[in-house]
Amino acid sequence: MFLTATIITHNESANIERCLNSLIGVVDEIIVVDSMSTDGTPEICRRYGARVTSRPFGGFGSQRQYAVSLAGSAYVLSIDADEVLSEELRHTIIAAKKAGFEHRMYAFRVVNYICGRPVQHSGMEPAWQIRLFDKRYATWDVLDVGERLSHPAGVLPAHVDGDLYHFRCNTAAELDVKELRNARIRGRVLAAAGVSAPAPLQWFRAACSFVGCHLRSGAFLDGDAGRAIARARYKATLEAYRTARSIHKKGDKL
Repeated sequence: MFLTATIITHNESANIERCLNSLIGVVDEIIVVDSMSTDGTPEICRRYGARVTSRPFGGFGSQRQYAVSLAGSAYVLSIDADEVLSEELRHTIIAAKKAGFEHRMYAFRVVNYICGRPVQHSGMEPAWQIRLFDKRYATWDVLDVGERLSHPAGVLPAHVDGDLYHFRCNTAAELDVKELRNARIRGRVLAAAGVSAPAPLQWFRAACSFVGCHLRSGAFLDGDAGRAIARARYKATLEAYRTARSIHKKGDKL
């Protein structure tokens, strides 16, 4: 069986080689859709034999699905630039290939790492995600953020051994940058939906996110990493509503 890995990138030179190295011997083709990186990411990918296509960022969902559309095989492994296949998962995928992919979809356990530590709570606890699939039976939702795979209800994924490590950030500052970037995207989505929160409500909702992350999601159990996540959640919620409010104000002036 032939297997294609798809990766979407933007300035991932610090992470991408770790990801690409984990794919060696597992996939037969690597498709990279790059959002105009300026740090040499495309050149690194090409050194690993990846086929790189440049495309302006139009949202995570549309970018992922575009990458899938370029795959030369029916089966696709969708992986992020800051993710790595564990050795056990590598062997599992190789075995599934040799068996001829007996299932339409495969789900892996994704483990999030924050500041070098695996997170067990904080709303980022390990979770099963479909990442290997027959593209004839599954497609990415074309959403700006919060994208998911859509598939027929009767097609169920096989849960397999091995973890997918997601190295979200190396420092709290890096986490803030990523969360704020996604928050601005969410803000545009909120604005498109007609949501416009005044300043007091913005602060209230941000505070609720912070408290909810600590108490409901158990961030306090993750120590320093949990505190960093809760703070980032607070900042991101505030930024999302501020972005939506700003867009509405500009529209009112027009």
